[in-house]
Amino acid sequence: MKILVVVDMQNDFIDGSLGTPEAVAIVPNVIEKIKQYENDGGLVIYTKDTHFENYLETNEGRNLPVRHCIKGTEGHDIPSDILRSHELIFEKLTFGSVELASYLRGVEFDSVELIGLCTDICVISNALLIKAHFPEREVLVDSSCCAGVTPETHAAAITTMKMCQIKIH
Repeated sequence: MKILVVVDMQNDFIDGSLGTPEAVAIVPNVIEKIKQYENDGGLVIYTKDTHFENYLETNEGRNLPVRHCIKGTEGHDIPSDILRSHELIFEKLTFGSVELASYLRGVEFDSVELIGLCTDICVISNALLIKAHFPEREVLVDSSCCAGVTPETHAAAITTMKMCQIKIH
């Protein structure tokens, strides 16, 4: 089985408080990639960056003082054209989802492909976690379905993942 992990395609990262033109631009590619996996019988899993009202008091909030992905707000939501209601969603309180990696231990799969936001923070964190847990499995990232905080940091993350034997296409 092939697994697609859609990382943090949430309103605040697309066109909300931390949105970028690059994030908006990848939405059609992300939707198409999800449809491909659904049509091929693959498993689609989502992650959601999840914070609470006290975000600005947390370590992350002190380092990135922009309220985003607060649970219960529109910014925390995944747009309906991206989210399929029958799929798995892992809410994560940090950049990488340990729960996602643990879940994958119980699933037979050939490869895991990651897409989403932000390449240079949460996509790379999850890709490296999965690669660390499954060093003999193929871990891929579709760079046309990812966007970073900036184009430069997106490119740096892609280079780093290549160096860690994550296949980029």
